[in-house]
Amino acid sequence: MSGVLRIRRDLVDQIVAHARRDHPDEACGVLAGPAGSERPERFIPMLNAARSPTFYEFDPAEDFKLHRELEANDEERVVIYHSHTATEAYPSRTDVKIAGYPDAHYVLVSTRDPDSHEFRSYRIVDGEITEEPVEFVD
Repeated sequence: MSGVLRIRRDLVDQIVAHARRDHPDEACGVLAGPAGSERPERFIPMLNAARSPTFYEFDPAEDFKLHRELEANDEERVVIYHSHTATEAYPSRTDVKIAGYPDAHYVLVSTRDPDSHEFRSYRIVDGEITEEPVEFVD
């Protein structure tokens, strides 16, 4: 498990666009990649079932469908992303509580500033938050 998230710029752009589109509600989704590779390759925007500006929740049926699809493709959730619309890109207590994938990179995008965004990545394991560097690749 590396301490760096390497992510393609086009995937970053898609995440940021999704976050802007759903603003003022939080956006959420997954970047899938080959199991064990740590390589995010596929952008999967999800529905925020909470439809809330302060909280996100995957729709259980959509999440279950995604789980089966990833299994069938021998893929895994490399990145789980969501946006914060009024606060910095740092995991909230609720984010930590619902973080159920210790191997995933948890990406947060803050859209509180209409002209710029904050893009940060964390590992969340057993309630412990560790920020990690992000390396943007083409």
